[in-house]
Amino acid sequence: MEDLEKIVDFITRTNWILFLGSSLVALFLAPPKMYLGIFLGGLIVTINFHVLKNTVTQNINQKRVLEKGKSLIGAFLVKYYLRFALTAVIIFLLIANLSVHPVGLMVGLSVVVASTFIAAAIELTKIIFREAV
Repeated sequence: MEDLEKIVDFITRTNWILFLGSSLVALFLAPPKMYLGIFLGGLIVTINFHVLKNTVTQNINQKRVLEKGKSLIGAFLVKYYLRFALTAVIIFLLIANLSVHPVGLMVGLSVVVASTFIAAAIELTKIIFREAV
């Protein structure tokens, strides 16, 4: 469990680093709508991941009796779907109002995917080198 927490913490830190880095690069190199798309997409997905991490951590850390487990799962799913719906509405409004460039938004929304890929590559490298030694 401790290794999993380290990986999730690594992904969380990497999300913020990639978000800030991509936003700064876009600020200086991209047109305003592209920059805004990268910035808002990265912000949306990074905050979403952070809130999901906190929700899961709270649910895991809480000691509940078995009969309350079903209500705990139900509350978790309600929060998950509400957050998903809110994210979908925000993304729809950003694209529908032509406030952001869709490609920039997709780049920004890819921050968590990139962070997860980096974490997986690092862990895979550790496993490969551990077996080689």
